[in-house]
Amino acid sequence: MSKSGMQTRRSAVYLLDQVMGEGRLMSEVIGSGALERLEPADRARAQRLAMDTLRGLERADRVLQKHLKKVPALTVQNVLRLGTVELCQGGAAHGVVNDAVEIIAKNKHHAGLKGLVNAVLRKVDADGQAEWDRLRIPRMPKWLRKPLAQAYGSDVMLGIEAAHFNGAPLDLTAKGDAAALADTIGGELLPTGSVRVPVGQQVSALAGYEAGDWWVQDAAAALPAKILNVQAGEKVLDLCAAPGGKTMQMAAAGAEVAAVDDNPSRMARVEENLKRTGLSATLVVGDAMAQQGAYDAILLDAPCSATGTMRRHPDLPFAKDGSEFGDLIGMQEVFLDHALSLLKPGGRLVFCTCSLLPDEGEVQVEESVARWSGVSVDRDAVLIEGVDPDWVTEEGGLRLRPDYWADRGGMDGFYMALLRKA
Repeated sequence: MSKSGMQTRRSAVYLLDQVMGEGRLMSEVIGSGALERLEPADRARAQRLAMDTLRGLERADRVLQKHLKKVPALTVQNVLRLGTVELCQGGAAHGVVNDAVEIIAKNKHHAGLKGLVNAVLRKVDADGQAEWDRLRIPRMPKWLRKPLAQAYGSDVMLGIEAAHFNGAPLDLTAKGDAAALADTIGGELLPTGSVRVPVGQQVSALAGYEAGDWWVQDAAAALPAKILNVQAGEKVLDLCAAPGGKTMQMAAAGAEVAAVDDNPSRMARVEENLKRTGLSATLVVGDAMAQQGAYDAILLDAPCSATGTMRRHPDLPFAKDGSEFGDLIGMQEVFLDHALSLLKPGGRLVFCTCSLLPDEGEVQVEESVARWSGVSVDRDAVLIEGVDPDWVTEEGGLRLRPDYWADRGGMDGFYMALLRKA
């Protein structure tokens, strides 16, 4: 048994306990330094194990239910869930079961259940994988599935849920020639110009990392800046800018970018990435609503439910319950109105959200155009290279979903539209 393996699995269980017991986002837990005692590779593996467990949680509970007379305490349940997911996805029983037993044996509250954990996981190892493969794709929680099914229909929901279950590949945005980057690292050049990395690659080990030739950015998240299409010398405002992928895209185009976000730690990451890539922008840690001035172009990636990123953040539906939707929608309207007030006459603004909810996308743009005389949606602007015309919505925005490009590994859910000021 590997000591680091046991520590990694125990850390994964801790992450599950925090998400499901305390309602915390995994990024918040990791950002607090809770896993700092682990080596970077073990820390990444703990996070991956926890995410795999969350994606397969419904299946894991179905496999476990026939082996349990009653539901145990959350920590014990999460040890069993983690072990079940590993075993049903081909993990070696010796390491998985032994580590699970030791995790419980060293827990002063649950040490007496180590025999139960051993017995249950041995049974799962015997017949769990065959049952796992027969079970349906895990579904979203009802609080989220219901509004999305109303928006897109049940067939689309099955495709979105399949994309969530499969997880997300890694996409890169090249500072220079994307085709050359794809050739160098053996990646796939996507139709919109992003580079998709083969599964299992370590980011910092990829060619061009130290040289700053690229940065990590989902293919969908790279499109708002492409649609805004800033030009060299333009005065550009990037509101709610962290983690900075769009800032770097616009800086690479030669624009004079002011990037604003109210989160100091996330803005520190933007500064690090700018330094690594050799790009420059003016960074402002502050409130988007406090910004003044007049800009040629503005990119507003508004605060939202982040429901479009669930395939890479499977903790979201467990850490949230949808109660914040109303406040977020109201905030988006206020932010969008303020951003439009900072736009020069003849200027353009891209409004985007990493949300699957139409109320955080299509509806916001429709209502904004109704409120603002002289502001219109430029439908043609979103028809950039690689975009399927069927993704363009009635009001002229671009709706992206995780089930698009399913044969390539999908994309994040996003909405974006370009508004022009007369």
